[in-house]
Amino acid sequence: MAIFLTKESKVIVQGMTGATGMKHTKLMLGDGTNIVGGVNPRKAGTSVDFDGTEVPVFGSVAEAMEKTGANVSVLFVPPAFAKAAVVEAIDAEIPLAVVITEGIAVHDSAAFWAYAKSKGNKTRIIGPNCPGLITPGQSNAGIIPGDITKPGRIGLVSKSGTLTYQMMYELRDIGFSSAVGIGGDPVIGTTHIDALAAFEADPETDLIVMIGEIGGDAEERAADFIKANVTKPVVGYVAGFTAPEGKTMGHAGAIVSGSSGTAQAKKEALEAAGVKVGKTPSETARLAREILVG
Repeated sequence: MAIFLTKESKVIVQGMTGATGMKHTKLMLGDGTNIVGGVNPRKAGTSVDFDGTEVPVFGSVAEAMEKTGANVSVLFVPPAFAKAAVVEAIDAEIPLAVVITEGIAVHDSAAFWAYAKSKGNKTRIIGPNCPGLITPGQSNAGIIPGDITKPGRIGLVSKSGTLTYQMMYELRDIGFSSAVGIGGDPVIGTTHIDALAAFEADPETDLIVMIGEIGGDAEERAADFIKANVTKPVVGYVAGFTAPEGKTMGHAGAIVSGSSGTAQAKKEALEAAGVKVGKTPSETARLAREILVG
């Protein structure tokens, strides 16, 4: 079992023929991802050879879906063109669009988020500025290293790509049902709450690890959701305990204003909802291990 992505998922790559798209398409194929096509209007009708695997290039998302039955798109499209690429995916009604691109203008992200909503949310957006998601042993849509963990019983949702990788590595002996990097921009598609709900419903996820960071109120809202809706144990970590006030830390969304959005406030909200919160990633991994293994 997995959330959002399985071995049956048929994946296309928007921006596959660019340098970043080529690199990560090769890696995703190596992880067993069923990549059925790329999208580039200027190279439609050609194909790309990835170590003996020929991947056709289509002129549009709609054409790729019609010809291959694709139901997931991973986007490696430069920031200036990303909005148009996401809108194209939404218009084609592809069920899942994973937007890896960093540096997309917040106005553009807000626009395609609102556009997806206006179209009935038929396309789930993950990202932007995210590492994507992986169901170990089945499929990998994004840039998460496929060899740092194994299939298992933990569900992971994280704002931070780097901390996603660290947590997966620290708990590699237990393994993960799915790991979802939702991105740290101020406007994102899939939220902590969306992933928490999916993991709660997944019979093969026994424990959820949630990684947040300073800025905004997403973690506080997730805490309210956990208190009301989640029966499985949740372990949390909030990045930014030592961040100076008023500074943007790495992610565009990680900015603290006064006491709002601080790591301490988020930690307290999560603990009030019954979440065990580690002060470091390693302590968080230890808390998860104690619950699952004893």
